[in-house]
Amino acid sequence: MERQRNRVKRVKKVLKRVKRELREETEFRESSREFLGELLGELLGELLGELKSEESVRERESSERERERERERERARERERARERERARERERRERARERERRER
Repeated sequence: MERQRNRVKRVKKVLKRVKRELREETEFRESSREFLGELLGELLGELLGELKSEESVRERESSERERERERERERARERERARERERARERERRERARERERRER
């Protein structure tokens, strides 16, 4: 009888220890899960920030390239207008020369 009571006490002690270890393990897992969730949230936030920053840089570079293309197109239009003015002056000179030649005859 005494041995049985001692045995029951030992079993109860082991059961108590197992319950405590299980509770500690569960608490550890829950706190680990919280920590990992927070860490993952921070990392995703940083990654999103970097992606937005890279996108902003790409947009700015694209805008700069577009502005440079527009400036180049404007320079080309200006060169064409200058050539057209030069051709008009040349036609005018030829016309005056012909007119002078006709009057001299």
